[in-house]
Amino acid sequence: MKSLSPLQTKIVFSLAAERPDKEVKQKVKQMLSKQNISISTPPTVSAAGIKNGHPRRWKTVVFRGLLPLVVIAVGSFISVWMMETGPQAKPHPRTRNATLVAVRAVDYSSQKTLIPGMGTVAAACNVELQPQVSGEIISLNPNLVPGGHFQKGETLLKIDPTDYRLTVRERATDVAKAKSDLQLEQGNQLIAKKEYTFLGETVSDQEKALMLRQPQLENLQATLEAARAKLDRAQVDLARTEIKAPFNAVILSRDVNLGTRASESSILATLVDTDAYWVEVSVPVSQLRWIQIPHTRKDPGALVRIYDTAAWGDKVFRQGRVIRLKSDLESQGRMARLLVQVEDPLSLQPGHSDQPRMLIGSYVRVEIEGNAVASAAAIEREFIRNGNSVWVMTAEGNLAIRPVEIAFRGADRLLVTGGITSGEQLITTDIATPVAGMALKTVEATASQAATREPASLGGKS
Repeated sequence: MKSLSPLQTKIVFSLAAERPDKEVKQKVKQMLSKQNISISTPPTVSAAGIKNGHPRRWKTVVFRGLLPLVVIAVGSFISVWMMETGPQAKPHPRTRNATLVAVRAVDYSSQKTLIPGMGTVAAACNVELQPQVSGEIISLNPNLVPGGHFQKGETLLKIDPTDYRLTVRERATDVAKAKSDLQLEQGNQLIAKKEYTFLGETVSDQEKALMLRQPQLENLQATLEAARAKLDRAQVDLARTEIKAPFNAVILSRDVNLGTRASESSILATLVDTDAYWVEVSVPVSQLRWIQIPHTRKDPGALVRIYDTAAWGDKVFRQGRVIRLKSDLESQGRMARLLVQVEDPLSLQPGHSDQPRMLIGSYVRVEIEGNAVASAAAIEREFIRNGNSVWVMTAEGNLAIRPVEIAFRGADRLLVTGGITSGEQLITTDIATPVAGMALKTVEATASQAATREPASLGGKS
């Protein structure tokens, strides 16, 4: 227990003497007792002694000495009172802040692979048409313009046939003369045989052939055959003055006009076969193992869908099939190149009029149907984290970061064959700072809790 010094005690009793109020004295005692301070008995001071001294100085000393003590005592009292009567903090159980995510169940099934690629439409067969005879062009088919269509055997243009008709007549005359000469010689052959028989001489085979005019006969026969061959050649040249389409074709370009003097080296027009077009498609070499490439014409190739969004729209496509793999890679991109054949690319055949037409040189997008994976989960590319991992919500509601086995990588989705099991919850929401084991909750669970609380709150208000 603390005790005041005699001087402090004297000051306290002097102040109490100046303020004889009992309530003030009682409060002072209570405060001193709560502070555990004892007051020693003050020395007896007579009133006369106080009156004989300096009363003003003593009052000032007493006031200055007592005031700090009173302030300290009152402050201590208030502090103790506030500590004893203030509200008490009650501990609450720690709540776990769960991150809201969306999930979907993983499903394993047979999945088809789809290999994307880009390609260019090209002609499967194109020809620069050249004449086999020379002459002036005297006739052009009205359809002989770029974009004009011709059936096989249809006449495109004509070269002046006058000279070739005269040549045919000349060659026909030569043939007639050779026949006449041969007939005369055959008559001579009969006379020679009779003379040989009449002589009855035995001669060698060589002499006999000469006597029977056999060399003359063979010479005239050869002359006749040569005349006939020249006639045939002249007739062929005459027929070649009429230029015809070698196949079902569309005119890509025309290089002559009426009156043009065409020679055998002149290019008349460029034709493209309309029965089929090719699309040269570039694909990564790593994707070739998924594509069915035929080795013979009888083997079916992989089915291909061809899209030309700019010309046809988003969902319109043509179908074709892979027919060959080119033997070299691209010089720049080092990509493999496939040939895809599309039948009736211009939709000319009956029943194909509703299909879009393909244009040579168009840059198109293709989707090649590859070999199927027997059991795999299809996961969108955006849900694959760091190249080969996925986020899974465990049964306890925690985040698990799983590396997975990827069998096939497509443009929009990947086929996963391991690392995640069927029925597990795949997280489809982006998490800013994913940490393995962090607490999660689903959107469906949050909605269910809200629906459960709403009837309860409505029941409390009624």
